[in-house]
Amino acid sequence: MMDSKKTRLIRFTKMHGAGNDYIYVNTMEYPIADPVSAAIAWSDRHKGIGSDGLVLIDRSPLPEADFSMRIFNADGSEAMMCGNASRCIGKYLYERGLTDKEEIRLLTLSGIKILSLHVTDGLVESVTVDMLEPVFEDESLFLPNRGISKGLFVSMGNPHYVIFTDDVDQVGEMGHILENHFAFPQRCNIEFARIEADGTIRTRVWERGSGITMACGTGACATAVAAAMSGKAGRRSQIVMDGGTLDIEWRESDNHVYMTGPAEFVFDGEMEIDKLQ
Repeated sequence: MMDSKKTRLIRFTKMHGAGNDYIYVNTMEYPIADPVSAAIAWSDRHKGIGSDGLVLIDRSPLPEADFSMRIFNADGSEAMMCGNASRCIGKYLYERGLTDKEEIRLLTLSGIKILSLHVTDGLVESVTVDMLEPVFEDESLFLPNRGISKGLFVSMGNPHYVIFTDDVDQVGEMGHILENHFAFPQRCNIEFARIEADGTIRTRVWERGSGITMACGTGACATAVAAAMSGKAGRRSQIVMDGGTLDIEWRESDNHVYMTGPAEFVFDGEMEIDKLQ
């Protein structure tokens, strides 16, 4: 055990949304001075807690929002937004008694997201997140002899490149290459998607800074938008990821993308950290 004079105890909660798992810390009670180092150390699935990254929950510095989130990937890089994490934050805030609101305004680095909680008998069964409007860019990738079809770049507050293919399992081979392709100077999240016979969209994700993840909320939104843009699906889709299914609606009325899915507690724990952290 570390010297108690040099350490302090923090409490954390492990949660997941469709298998996309993060460590959540209420920094209103337990501030984290060095979240980059913490994310790298704690996310290690052999030597740490194990997760896709670290999420910090705090009060919003802006009156327009109720709370704020910061998210750090397993490699320590800070992400702009995470749809699965935002749903988990909604459940955390409500069920831990930090708010009694069933509509929460959450400040992220990509703007304020509205979380609509679906509550039954005091428990949050699912959350719908207004992910705002998608943004498109034309990105060309040059990968000779790789057999990669041209994809569609969609930003949902963070960058995604969606490729429709029968071979979604090539995510393991090609994800890292595409994430770091010169066409994406800030790196990119990569989705390999396949339209199934029942109309669902099977999608596998390589998440920027984390690698293959069980699910990605913004990636599901980007995939649904890309499918609608290319005429492969309508404006409402079920995105089937490794960890579960997310319902995505790209509404014509306001051009916003709405994501609905589950959020689950896994366990609570305590961690001793250096007081300088």
